[in-house]
Amino acid sequence: MLSLQYIREHEAELRQAMANRHTETPLDRILELDSLRRELLQEREALQAQRNQLSSQIGKADPATRQSLIDQTRGMSARISELEPQVKEIEGELDALLLQMPNVPDPSVVVGANESDNLEVRRWGTKRQFDFTPKPHWELGEALGIVDFERGANLAGSRFEALIGDGATLSRALANLMLEIHLGEHGYTEVSPPYLVKPEVMVGTGQLPKFGDDAYQIESDELYLIPTAEVPVTNLHRGEILPPDVLPIKYVAYSACFRREAGAAGRDTRGLIRRHQFHKVEMVKFAEPEQALDELESMVRDAESILQALELPYRVMLLCTGDMGFTSRKTYDLEVWMPGLDRYVEISSCSTCGDFQARRADIKFRRTAGAHAELVHTLNGSGLAVGRTIAALLENYQHENGSVEIPEALHGAFGGRTELAAPRFH
Repeated sequence: MLSLQYIREHEAELRQAMANRHTETPLDRILELDSLRRELLQEREALQAQRNQLSSQIGKADPATRQSLIDQTRGMSARISELEPQVKEIEGELDALLLQMPNVPDPSVVVGANESDNLEVRRWGTKRQFDFTPKPHWELGEALGIVDFERGANLAGSRFEALIGDGATLSRALANLMLEIHLGEHGYTEVSPPYLVKPEVMVGTGQLPKFGDDAYQIESDELYLIPTAEVPVTNLHRGEILPPDVLPIKYVAYSACFRREAGAAGRDTRGLIRRHQFHKVEMVKFAEPEQALDELESMVRDAESILQALELPYRVMLLCTGDMGFTSRKTYDLEVWMPGLDRYVEISSCSTCGDFQARRADIKFRRTAGAHAELVHTLNGSGLAVGRTIAALLENYQHENGSVEIPEALHGAFGGRTELAAPRFH
């Protein structure tokens, strides 16, 4: 969330930033309400000061003057009573509108309208050359009997699947590999968060109110299923002031994620790319403001290391202003090569949100004991999305006969086996 003071003092800069985002905002109404609120507050303060001054004279005044002073103070009190609900109503509308304002892009972000304006930063790995036409992952998974879309849909509806046998093992093995690398090599602390959270927790990371249509809500309990572990883990220090010398804090969490995908109709409806339920390993960091950009670069490298361990070719994209998420100041996407789809597909998104989420969730830190508390900067990134990693492995490691090679990094999870092959029954 942006502060009113920032909006008031950086109007021209903010208008340009929102234009660069190619998004409509309630900025005009916010500025109008802020001006009206300040006028009413000034009037109330002036009336209170005048009333106090007159009240102090009542006891010393002669009888004729005393009644006039009493009448004047009563009139002022009546006006003050009228102003208070007006101010409260304006502040309520202001709070709601401020939650609709997206973050301001970092100056290092490329200005652009959509994903076609994103900047490729680097590539890693070599695309495998096939002497046959590679199949998409959903055909491979179904033929191997490890991904069952039909039975998943019978259980929960469209865009749900069941992972069977080696599919379930592959999912678990990938999550373990990701966690082991992030914990053992990158210094993260593991968190196992709740999968249900309160509405204010969703507000804290920016899912509400903006993306309410995309969330699964348990109305009877006033809880939401998490769309990503970013939500509970970022709110882990909600309402806290972190002590000196603890930043940066680095958490990693494996969780199920639940999304309606309300705004994604018609996109990637087949396969494992865009599902209502999926699993993901999520990285979250809390950093001092001057650390945040360096911590973002480090987080991207941490996510890349998983793709490198699995020997999957990918590219790193710096998102332009028009393609960034609502809460982000700067975002890199990792896109893995999918030969069956003949295109790159996002498999990780790493962002720094500045103090945008911290202001919503009231997360602060002190540089030294007794120092003024400041808002932390929060970062988050996928490390990685498990379902999309399965899809990438199936497509990149497939053979013409339909079998799929198991990457060396996962051999131990399969008891030394090196290949996925179709079972006798599925």
